[in-house]
Amino acid sequence: MFRALLKLLVLVIVLVAVGGIFLGWWGAGAPLPDRDAVATAGKEMSQKTAEAAKTAQEALSDGALTAKIKAKMALDDRVKALDLNIDTANRVVTVSGTVRTSAERERALALARETDGVRQVIDRTVIDGPR
Repeated sequence: MFRALLKLLVLVIVLVAVGGIFLGWWGAGAPLPDRDAVATAGKEMSQKTAEAAKTAQEALSDGALTAKIKAKMALDDRVKALDLNIDTANRVVTVSGTVRTSAERERALALARETDGVRQVIDRTVIDGPR
């Protein structure tokens, strides 16, 4: 009697599993996603990835320009680079801070303008000469 009950239980489990597969509850009988929806999702993901890569490239480019200009100013004897702040956004460089003379200001701005990749230089420096 126990054996018959066990066989019946196994048979019910097998029938439920086979029915589940045929009805698409799980396994190979599950419905496949729409190809158009998958293609659209792939295109959207590709566009978003390209936009993110472009933004990252611009940020890296701006950072590299800032570093180049700061390095040029640090190596130049006529510019006190520690008193100047360089900000770059979309290849537009803003030079701010204090300089001792107008010659130092012009030299700092010239170093920024001469750097490859700079589109525009904005001057926000203030002359604060020796007292």
